[in-house]
Amino acid sequence: MQLGADHVRVRVPATSANLGPGFDSLGLALALYDEVEVRLVASSDVVVEVHGEGAGNVPLGEDHLVVRALRRTMELAGAVPTGIHMTCHNVIPHGRGLGSSSAAVVAGIVAARALLAEPRAVDAATVLALATEFEGHPDNAAPAIQGGATVAWTTDEGPRAVGLDVDPTIEATVLVPDVRLATSRARAALPERVSHGDAAFTAGRAALLVEALARRPELLFDATEDRLHQPYRAAVLGASSELLKALRDEGVPATVSGAGPTVLVLAGPGHRARRDAVLADLVDETAGWRRISPGIDMTGARARRISGNPGALSSGSSGVTGRHVVPGSPAVRGGSMQ
Repeated sequence: MQLGADHVRVRVPATSANLGPGFDSLGLALALYDEVEVRLVASSDVVVEVHGEGAGNVPLGEDHLVVRALRRTMELAGAVPTGIHMTCHNVIPHGRGLGSSSAAVVAGIVAARALLAEPRAVDAATVLALATEFEGHPDNAAPAIQGGATVAWTTDEGPRAVGLDVDPTIEATVLVPDVRLATSRARAALPERVSHGDAAFTAGRAALLVEALARRPELLFDATEDRLHQPYRAAVLGASSELLKALRDEGVPATVSGAGPTVLVLAGPGHRARRDAVLADLVDETAGWRRISPGIDMTGARARRISGNPGALSSGSSGVTGRHVVPGSPAVRGGSMQ
């Protein structure tokens, strides 16, 4: 496979998985973005610069997650390996349940796709399959790729995902603590079996959440109730579990974001006054919390070609021509980031 560019920039949103009852299946993209710039060079060098979240804590060579995902995608497409100079501007908090690892994986896949002369060689199903290969499950990867709310599942043929409608009046707020929580530790707190009653209860709430997100935000409180994972994680969530209880005791639709410890609030018009009243008392930087109201991202990962002359790697030229858009896949565009 030939290259169609040597310099691209990608943007990938943060994501929140589960949304309460949708364990390992439901996800939501948030308008909080990591941006990655990739330049191919005519050498074997791999140079990675990281600014913002993760700076000083993540690998700066071939082991960097974006580089690994990019290499895997290029290998799958049959592209010849080259050197890489990469700059990451990270905003998504690490280790907080906001999909930072999924964002990195999707950034690498989307960057590789934008570098190819024929991005359609890596179609929508392949993008999701590659991301799931790294992540283990598609609940964060799907909204990072597609934007909006998604439901994802796995089949014998691989992962699948579809988008869900989101009522425009719903506001997403994330409450990010100073502490981190490893996904592996949060998963270790889960039992191997749950009762049939709890499973049936949560399945009903997950079905209700699809309607609440799309058309009935007044139902969000009931629709975000869960008995499959959040009660079992309370001990490892610490202060996040206490904040979650305080919000829900006042009728606020709050859930653990992914594996935590961030708390996600999905508020319709009828929930905002109660949300603000609770948060005014409990959440500020002096108490170890950041309150972020990012909005819901509806576009997903996007890529921009900066230079389209792969025959002269790292030339810095900007003469990009053409436009490649694959329905259901991250858009690859020349001249503007979407």
